[in-house]
Amino acid sequence: MQTPKKSVFAMRPESNFSFQDTIVAPISAAGVGAVALLRVSGQQAFEICNQLFKSKKLADVPSHTVHFGILRDMAGKPLDEVLITVFKAPNSFTGENVAEIACHGSPFIVQEILRNLVAAGARMAQAGEFTRRAFLNGKFDLAQAEAVADLIAAETEAARDAALSQMRGGFSKEIQTLREKLIHFASLIELELDFGEEDVEFADRQDLRDLIYELRGLITPLLTSFSYGNVLKNGVPTVIAGRPNAGKSTLLNALLKEEKAIVSEIAGTTRDFIEDELVMEGIVFRFIDTAGLREGTTDRIEAIGIERTKAKMQQAGLILYMFDLQDIRDVEDYISHREYVQSFGVPFLMVGNKADVYLPDELKAYFDSVAEEVVLISAKKQLHLEDLKNHILRKLNIGEVRAGNTVVTNARHHEALVQTDASLLAVLDGLDRRVTGDFLAMDIRHALHALGSITGQISHEDLLDNIFSKFCIGK
Repeated sequence: MQTPKKSVFAMRPESNFSFQDTIVAPISAAGVGAVALLRVSGQQAFEICNQLFKSKKLADVPSHTVHFGILRDMAGKPLDEVLITVFKAPNSFTGENVAEIACHGSPFIVQEILRNLVAAGARMAQAGEFTRRAFLNGKFDLAQAEAVADLIAAETEAARDAALSQMRGGFSKEIQTLREKLIHFASLIELELDFGEEDVEFADRQDLRDLIYELRGLITPLLTSFSYGNVLKNGVPTVIAGRPNAGKSTLLNALLKEEKAIVSEIAGTTRDFIEDELVMEGIVFRFIDTAGLREGTTDRIEAIGIERTKAKMQQAGLILYMFDLQDIRDVEDYISHREYVQSFGVPFLMVGNKADVYLPDELKAYFDSVAEEVVLISAKKQLHLEDLKNHILRKLNIGEVRAGNTVVTNARHHEALVQTDASLLAVLDGLDRRVTGDFLAMDIRHALHALGSITGQISHEDLLDNIFSKFCIGK
């Protein structure tokens, strides 16, 4: 009886691998397709491929050329007809010799080609290893490398544009500009330390102060942009909450323009979450319809749904708290609703439903006075839904970042900028207190280190392992 073949992915080394190895992985999506694409990268890429591909000696053909032929296994049996594209170092994605094999998209064929390439001397690539090699070989910096993963994961045009701008070096250029300006003064202060006994100043303190103000003026909009960049990259979980029969399911259906949720006059119809996505201004909003909130229910299933609703509200990026205008008795009753949702500590909008019905003059006047805090709609008749969408965008400050400006989407970059700004403030404080150059130099070094960590000019293996391990295999 034949021993079952072990999946080639089980051959992936867990540790102690070398970046001198030649690596291989599929770079097209898994599953059945017309065509699949495999990438081989490393010093021996062409020689390894030629053990299976006898049509041409790949090391002798020009770079950026495509070659047709038959791949054969190590015993000489045909595997598939393929196209192999040759990229010679350093003019490839990784900066190494690269061969990309286009074969038919059968998972069995892909598996067999990978198995034979591994037998010929390649090893399966680690997650993100192609991009990591590109970074190590100077094809782009760390911020640009991270943008590759963001580009792959982009779900909207705005997210794609932000990732593409970062991958092309837009963000890196701004960081490099900041570093270069600071390095100039750092070198002058370091020079002062060499002449410490002579009490000389090479770095004009007022010029340094002006530079710090200038740098903070550049950093502040980058820090501000993160609130937008974060939702651009990750989307906004938006919980629709409120008492039973407030119109939550009707609103979800109206926003999505489909009958996603069951609508009934019977209280407690929604027992669990119903959710779907809607893109507004390039941002993915995941709207979540939840069980109605009420006290004293005797239905165990409904009670579980209510507890889950409260948990979702605590985790939300935004809460749309719906209330039935016919059920609000007076201003104090409305305020009690508002205070309840405010207790979750999450950004929220109060949404009054059934605005097509009669409102007491007192309530109407109050709602007019707090127009930015409450939105009056009719979910059933789809009245004022555009107004609700505009309120949602304003609530999250979406649109404040002008088109064309650099947007920070990465939490690691944001944290590094926070540390940079703190170090610059420490420099200003030191100037105010007339501290000696060695203390100023220390704070400037901290700022330079934080900026350098963004682009990888200052990095260490643990950081790189953490970043690239989150990439998909084949990238």
